[in-house]
Amino acid sequence: MKQQTSQIRWEQRLQTPLLSLSLVFAVAYVVQIVTPGAPDWVHKACLAAEWFVWGAFAVDYVVRLALAPAKWLFVRSHPLDLLAVLLPLVQPLRLLRLVSTLLLVGRRARMAPQITLTTYVGGSVAGLMMFGSLAVLQVERNAPDGNIKTLADAVWWSFTTMTTVGYGDLAPTTGLGRLLAVGLMISGIALLGVVTANIAAWFISRFERDDAAERRQTELLEALTVEVRELRSEVARLSGAEAGAAAPEVPEPSSPRS
Repeated sequence: MKQQTSQIRWEQRLQTPLLSLSLVFAVAYVVQIVTPGAPDWVHKACLAAEWFVWGAFAVDYVVRLALAPAKWLFVRSHPLDLLAVLLPLVQPLRLLRLVSTLLLVGRRARMAPQITLTTYVGGSVAGLMMFGSLAVLQVERNAPDGNIKTLADAVWWSFTTMTTVGYGDLAPTTGLGRLLAVGLMISGIALLGVVTANIAAWFISRFERDDAAERRQTELLEALTVEVRELRSEVARLSGAEAGAAAPEVPEPSSPRS
């Protein structure tokens, strides 16, 4: 019980710092893709920032695992966290580091009590579009047959891919770019499904509240109607009793003397 309390306290304490570090990762990743001609030290600094942020999330996972009362249960209940921590170690590829950091940030964002479902879904859509655009630009920019050469092209491709419109005017030509497209399609379908379900649930809840209000009004009117009827009956009964009590007694006629 004490270990579980320590784990919850650790997660709450590291919530804001880790989400802030995710912004550092985003800036470092954007700078490397958008400014390919920047000085070498800029790219090295951004690369170091990416690894530092990933390392912070990895340390967070290890500490939560150490504080968990049931270690194996923690590992089984957090498979994506473990995959995100181990993924960059399999192959030194920046894209894997991007995917793992997004998974870890998404996990932390879901745990934040101040982030609602609408905020989480909206942030996920915006984040996937941004990072998907940057990732495909990095992969396709120098491809011989590629047609995604600018950031504007990449953003347009990312938008049409996530919404599953797929005009076909822009498409990745490399294997890695197509793998990115598949991931973006699946993520877009899932997130749009969540958005649709959330909107439908909002309408249903509004209709249920309106129906409940109408039912309460109907019940109130019925109760008032019954009460008015009872009052009328009581008034009629009392009026009849008072009228009977106030009526003068008529003496009986006396019989004539014989």
